Amino acid sequence: MHKKDLPLEKAGKFKKIVLIILSVIILFFVGKGVLKIARLSPFLFQLIFNRDINLKTNDDHINVLLLGIGGKNHQGPNLTDTVIFTSLSTKGDKITLVSIPRDLWVPDLDAKINTAYSTGESKRQGGGLVLSKAVVSKIVNQPIDYVLRIDFDGFVKAVDLVGGLSVNVDRTFDDYEYPIDGKEEDPCGHSDTELAELATASSQLEAFPCRYNHVHFDKGLQEMDGKTALEFVRSRHAQGSEGSDFARSKRQEKIIKAFKDKIFSLATLANPAKVISLYDILKVSIDTDIKDDEFDDFIRLAEKMKTAQTENAVLDTGDGKSKRPGLLINPKSGEEYNLEWVLIPRKGNGNFMEIQKYIDCEIKIGNCSISTK
Repeated sequence: MHKKDLPLEKAGKFKKIVLIILSVIILFFVGKGVLKIARLSPFLFQLIFNRDINLKTNDDHINVLLLGIGGKNHQGPNLTDTVIFTSLSTKGDKITLVSIPRDLWVPDLDAKINTAYSTGESKRQGGGLVLSKAVVSKIVNQPIDYVLRIDFDGFVKAVDLVGGLSVNVDRTFDDYEYPIDGKEEDPCGHSDTELAELATASSQLEAFPCRYNHVHFDKGLQEMDGKTALEFVRSRHAQGSEGSDFARSKRQEKIIKAFKDKIFSLATLANPAKVISLYDILKVSIDTDIKDDEFDDFIRLAEKMKTAQTENAVLDTGDGKSKRPGLLINPKSGEEYNLEWVLIPRKGNGNFMEIQKYIDCEIKIGNCSISTK
């Protein structure tokens, strides 16, 4: 036997030892009574003993809408800071992530897409999920089987529970305008008269420095706790190329992948207490139409997709420097857009046909190009 074969042999023995330990744990629980496990945690019971995957599908794909909100301690607590359409191949070979900018204008809403959840929820409890699914489905022209909305507090707790994330930062960057929770309306010592004068200041950072923090990230592999990971994905005012929606979407995708890898690592799944704690955290931090008895199906699907290829698609205005074309433009502000800074399809307000063709190509083929015209 060659020396180079020893690590593989040791890895194999380690896996066998872990499987034996897991078997002993399961046998111990069985000895105590299977029904007792079911009462203690139906989720864990299903995860261990049920191997079937029974989820809604469309053309061998499961489509999930992921939404991220600030939550009760943030200004605009139900506005979605993150909107990602996800298509999972039931074959386990491909994941397609489509990041949709929060500033995309939706004529049916007469508002930006980030208001869909908030608007629906203001009508009735549960309406946020329904309206968000309907709006995004119309934009991407794809059925949406499930939707999951998580608040930032739950995200931070979940990341800390699994021991943090290892993330490869592409470029060093600084963001001097990262918002401090709860200080969105802080006068920073200004009088009422001064506040009226500063309302239209060209630089909100200079006018209200107490509302912002400076966050910094170095290039290379970084270990992030929950708070740091949240800053990494939420940063919107980084200097240079990292200040674009495209770069921010890429960072979100990195965190999603790192979180998925950490959750389905042996260290997490081999710890029943950690699995249950993670489930409990997510259960109180999310709003979703995924049924309780379907969460274990998603875990088994994710396990099946460990080696799946991930295709990342971003809807943005492109990058003039690298001549990467985009599918969106920033129109001149006007009453049509409630005087807001918005993004619309480059083919015209409300015309999502080009975007739909691009997303369909990404799901079916991948690495699809965008015309420069």
